[in-house]
Amino acid sequence: MHTAVSKHGRIRKLPHHATHIVSPMILSVMMSGLVSAAATYSAVGFAPDLGARTLGAWMLTYPIAFPAAIVAVPIVRRIVSLIVEAPPSQR
Repeated sequence: MHTAVSKHGRIRKLPHHATHIVSPMILSVMMSGLVSAAATYSAVGFAPDLGARTLGAWMLTYPIAFPAAIVAVPIVRRIVSLIVEAPPSQR
């Protein structure tokens, strides 16, 4: 049986090939959460149910944001590589 904790008590890391999913996942959670919070606050102000409304808005936006990030991240990396010089060791 595989566990998430190694023999030394440390949490095991995901394999490197998971990067192309984990990176957009974290990016989309953060971005959709911040945008949902800002838009909800802008719409209703500091209402007593601001947290619940923000969570509801985030639940609508995240299923759009995650697939969009999976598509956008590689495109953005290519664009950045055209604009920004590579470090001297990678030329």
